[in-house]
Amino acid sequence: MKKLLIFAAFFFYLAAFAQTPEPAYVSRVSQVSQTQINQTLQEYVNFGVKTTGSANNTNALYWLKNKYASFGYSQSQIEEDPFTYGNVNSRNLVVTKTGTLYPNTYVIVSSHFDSIVGPGANDNGSGTTAVLEMARILKDIPTEYSIKFIHFSGEEQGLRGSQHYVTNVVNASTPKMSIRLVFNLDQIGGVAGQMHNTIICEQDTNNSPSGNNAASAAFTQQLKSYVLAYSSLQTNTNVQPAYSSDYMPFQNNGEIITGFYEGNGSSNPYPHTANDVIQNMDPVYLFNVTKAALGALQHFAIASTYLSVNETATPQAAGFQITPNPAKNFIEIHLDEPRNRDFEFEIFDMSGKKVMATQGEKGINISSLPAGMYLGTLRYQGKTATRKFRVGR
Repeated sequence: MKKLLIFAAFFFYLAAFAQTPEPAYVSRVSQVSQTQINQTLQEYVNFGVKTTGSANNTNALYWLKNKYASFGYSQSQIEEDPFTYGNVNSRNLVVTKTGTLYPNTYVIVSSHFDSIVGPGANDNGSGTTAVLEMARILKDIPTEYSIKFIHFSGEEQGLRGSQHYVTNVVNASTPKMSIRLVFNLDQIGGVAGQMHNTIICEQDTNNSPSGNNAASAAFTQQLKSYVLAYSSLQTNTNVQPAYSSDYMPFQNNGEIITGFYEGNGSSNPYPHTANDVIQNMDPVYLFNVTKAALGALQHFAIASTYLSVNETATPQAAGFQITPNPAKNFIEIHLDEPRNRDFEFEIFDMSGKKVMATQGEKGINISSLPAGMYLGTLRYQGKTATRKFRVGR
């Protein structure tokens, strides 16, 4: 009991000091793309009803594999996890990103990709899309802990895929797989036309087993602080118990869990119906939830805080330079597309606080900024990039 109390106190201590955003994490969160989210969600919906064991479900699995390959993940990182229940055969998809310091301890980020009755835009195309977007952005970012991006099938038939994974992979490993945290994303797309400014952070409140409850509460408290730090969303104030999604087999196995669930303030009539389509959800809300999730995941897996110059050189990166560097009173923005004026530019200090924002200005007066290091983030045409620069006096 004494060890448990010390363990819980340690995590609550971390949570209390977790609200200051890490500048490098802010930069990566800024790479979350609404355009990419919309495209991925549409591709998912195009497969129609993805009932576990169906041809559409299998086609969605292959699509997921191809998405990860397009991000640059190798074949050795992408694994199918087959399972059977009754006379139904299906497969989970597991993509592993190996950690630098703790390669055998995992942060699991999970969502299910099967649907029932309808195409499942919200339940759970939203979670599927968010996990893919995080995996895309973190592909080449070192993390101290390993990350497993897992897309479960069989969720709608009673958590079949996740239960199989816990029983036949987690517990069958020698030694048993070491899991730091399971972070589950399920139904995070909201309802079209409603105000969405809150996300529900779920935690473990089950009585059996109860030994993982304190750690789950601590991680969930941290999760709430990361939502505030990396997105425009608020979090719910009441404890929301984890319920009927793919983290439950892990919870029952004694693992530590947390998760996101939409917090629009009223029940959603569309999941598990033919009307669970993109037109009935809010992709902008999904964009904001994904930003919060990516900020949190970087803390949970302890991503590198060093911002590489080439880090944002992806298909979603905006090409630009800042001169002079160091600068005194003015900086100049040099674009790869020099005639473009349809861009936004924001400056963040190294605590992650936004200190300046401009629209379409290539010459910017920075005389009001104190001397020090800053991050300049440029956005245009759905693309984003960040550069470091120094102000000297």
